[in-house]
Amino acid sequence: MSELTLTVMRLGFLAVLWLFVIVAVQVIRSDLFGTRVTQRAAQRSQGERPPAQRQQQPRQSDRQSGRRGGGRGAPTKLVVSEGSLTGTTVSLQGQTISLGRAHDSTIVLDDDYASSRHARIYPDRDGRWIVEDLGSTNGTYLDRTRLTTPTPIPLGAPIRIGKTVIELRK
Repeated sequence: MSELTLTVMRLGFLAVLWLFVIVAVQVIRSDLFGTRVTQRAAQRSQGERPPAQRQQQPRQSDRQSGRRGGGRGAPTKLVVSEGSLTGTTVSLQGQTISLGRAHDSTIVLDDDYASSRHARIYPDRDGRWIVEDLGSTNGTYLDRTRLTTPTPIPLGAPIRIGKTVIELRK
């Protein structure tokens, strides 16, 4: 091999090695410090409500068909009963609710034990609400049972994600 080819290969290997080191440091940093929430705190101090507390308008198709999550015994809201967001309420209007540390989640959990995309809660065709763990590291628990498959949520049953407990209520 020529001297030029050998030098280019050495520089390429060095660049790939540094790229690996930089990516590894970023992963470790995000695991240790989590996601930044400074922008969200600044928005709250200016009077904007977090996404979990915004009231969403029902879709036109739901208003016309009269479907809003089932019959009389159907839950109408999702309430955070323990954790840093205690008291937060999300009205259930047929939309999927995402839970996790990611900024685009419906309920953003500031919890070291929550993954960025931890779990989701969605309605099925029968009007029941289903909770599904999205491959989180520490798991999602429904009534002290770790979820391995999408599971229907009984009214008032606690859903635990790290230090946060969420319940479906009327």
